[in-house]
Amino acid sequence: MKYSGRCLKIFVSLFCTLMIGQLADKPLQAAETVVVRYGSFAESISIAELENIVKTGDFPQSFKSYTNKLSEEQRSLIVGALRTKVPINVATMSNLLNTQVGATILEDLATVIHTEDDAGAKALRDSLILGASEPNGFSLLSSIAAYPSERLEIDLSQAFRVFKNLNTAFWQTQEFMSAIAPQLASRDPEVSLPFDATQPGRGEVKEINLNLNDNKRNRDLPVDIYWSNIASADKPVIVFSHGMGSVRHELRYLASHLASYGFVVAAVEHPGSNEANTNAAIAGKTRLLKPQEFLERPQDISFVIDELEKINKTADNPLKGKLATDKVMVVGYSFGGGTALSIGGARLQPESLRKRCQGNLAILSFGQGLQCIAQELPENSYQLRDERVKSIVALNPTSSLMFGETGLESVAVPTLVLASSADKTNPALTEQIIGFRKIPSPKWLVGMVGATHLSVKDPSATVSQEGKPNTPLTGGEVIGEQAADIRKFVKAIVLAFAAQLTPEADEYKVFLTADYAQIASTEEFPFRLVTEIPPEAAKVIETVISEQ
Repeated sequence: MKYSGRCLKIFVSLFCTLMIGQLADKPLQAAETVVVRYGSFAESISIAELENIVKTGDFPQSFKSYTNKLSEEQRSLIVGALRTKVPINVATMSNLLNTQVGATILEDLATVIHTEDDAGAKALRDSLILGASEPNGFSLLSSIAAYPSERLEIDLSQAFRVFKNLNTAFWQTQEFMSAIAPQLASRDPEVSLPFDATQPGRGEVKEINLNLNDNKRNRDLPVDIYWSNIASADKPVIVFSHGMGSVRHELRYLASHLASYGFVVAAVEHPGSNEANTNAAIAGKTRLLKPQEFLERPQDISFVIDELEKINKTADNPLKGKLATDKVMVVGYSFGGGTALSIGGARLQPESLRKRCQGNLAILSFGQGLQCIAQELPENSYQLRDERVKSIVALNPTSSLMFGETGLESVAVPTLVLASSADKTNPALTEQIIGFRKIPSPKWLVGMVGATHLSVKDPSATVSQEGKPNTPLTGGEVIGEQAADIRKFVKAIVLAFAAQLTPEADEYKVFLTADYAQIASTEEFPFRLVTEIPPEAAKVIETVISEQ
């Protein structure tokens, strides 16, 4: 996701930021003030004073008795929330708020706002839309000035309680990792590595760019094919599925690495959930994500495999005879990880999703909020399996809600799931670890302690994080050179997993062991690999499940 699903993340994190920085919620439009209450303490603050906070970072003298009681982190969150500018216009904001997910979140967040006229969620909605009319972009201050209530009171103690619950899955993941890490690194590894799987293979990598069209579904599918002079039908075709709001080359480094070992990699771009679609949604021209996209994405992959079958039989094509389209591995990142699980057999279960997405959406992660869109699908269950897919790799996938309680039990192929401990977008515990227990063996779970959601992406497809606020929902991303060791590890384990569908499978098995994960670990990024969740960590999982 180049923008990490920017528009919906803006939508969810914006509301949560309103909760985080409750000084910045809603004032009286006429008096241009908001009443802030914290226990028995109550104080009014004007728009002018809020603007001064944005400029200087300092709070008014009348607030010193209160702000001195806040931690430095809380004060920074408030200032950061006030300073944030969001490139979203009126049409886009209105479209987002008109969705079922938007209405539910509005109702959740309106509970911390006390007004004499019971304006509640409607007033919040109106102020957000009016705030989006500012030419320089939406800001909390513009929303504050537009709040249409005769009187507004913000309960800060309640607001910070909500803040602590925001993205609870992220904090639960940290508890899980604390419980599991000592057991997985308790002994010195004793393995002999046949070669360095992080280094390129001997093939000279080339790239072919295609523009495919599925006339039946009216889908134009750009596809980049990575291959080399040692490509062979002895090795599976690998299809990449990108994340929400992203592009097909977001894992270019990984595609090139696999191609250098003789694999042919086809990176497809999904038109209903790529960067272009997200940009159109931001401009108010389309919906950020239609529920049908959960079905279209796996079908995109099946269509690409069909087209590769034709290419494999086409005379004078450099790939003729080199494509094992009856033996495919799908690699998906983030939303694409959910796509990989779907085409590998996991059943999409909108009926179960509807029950989970009815309320309390304000505390969900971005990935969970994204999945809630699928509740609009008409059927109760969908099986999107393609029999030609023989294994799948899901990197930081979405999975906690879209597959319901039993959907992952239908995965029919060997599966490698990667989880990043500091992932705020798709928190590891809820999105990968809990679901991993339901996936039938053979399966592998790779944990990367310290890695974030964007760590596995190619630097060329990752937006700079400089100046972005670090909140419970977003920010704090480890990318670029900081994540170089993470990407090296990803290259080795995905290569080894792909090799399990080749005659050289045994030679690569060592890279799919806990010992290799420990060898590859660095002081900054300890890596872990298991095939089953250790009993020591089961209590954390059961606690989370019982609270859902």
